[in-house]
Amino acid sequence: MPSNALHRRYLAARAAEPDYPEVGATASAALPPGYSWLRRRIHLGHGPEVLERAGGFVLRWGTQLGSGFALYPPPAPATAGATVLLRIGLPGLRLPRLVIPCRVVWTVERPDRIGFAYGTLPGHPERGEESFVVSMDAAGEVWFEVTAFSRLAAWYSRLGRPVAALLQHLAIARYLRVVARAFGAG
Repeated sequence: MPSNALHRRYLAARAAEPDYPEVGATASAALPPGYSWLRRRIHLGHGPEVLERAGGFVLRWGTQLGSGFALYPPPAPATAGATVLLRIGLPGLRLPRLVIPCRVVWTVERPDRIGFAYGTLPGHPERGEESFVVSMDAAGEVWFEVTAFSRLAAWYSRLGRPVAALLQHLAIARYLRVVARAFGAG
C-alpha cells in the first residue's frame, strides 16, 4: 500500500473508536460473554530482571514484530490511547498487506506486572481485544500470558470462519514462541 494511502488509513483509525463495548476487559480475570476466548501462558524464568527485560520487550512491540507484523507508524513503546496499524502479508500471495487497525486500550507497569492490550477498530477482521502481559508470581516465577476475546467482524473472516479461528490460534502460539525464544524459555 502506498505510503499516502497508509497514512490516510492511519488518520481514519485515529479518528475511530473501538468497535466493541467491553473496552479494557482483558485487564480483569472475567472475560465478556458472547465472544470466543483464548488465554495461554508460558514460563520465562525467575526474578525481577527477567520480568523487566521481558516486559520491556513486550511494551516495545517485540511480540508483534517478531511474529512478522510491521507497524505503522514505526513503533514506540505501547501507551494507552495510541493507534497502530498492524500489517502482514499472506505467505505466497502477491496481495497487498492486510492492514489491521488497533488502539492500545491499557498498559500496566508495576513491580510484578508489565504489558498492554489493544482493541480492534473499524476495519479490523475481528471485534475484541488482546493483551500481552509479563507477570511475576509470589515465588518469583515469571510468566508471559496472552489473553484474547473476539468475534468475527469482516465478511471475509465470517466467510472463512474455521480458517479465521485457526489463524488466531496460530498467531497466539507464535506470540508465545517469539517471547519464549527471546528469553530462552519454553
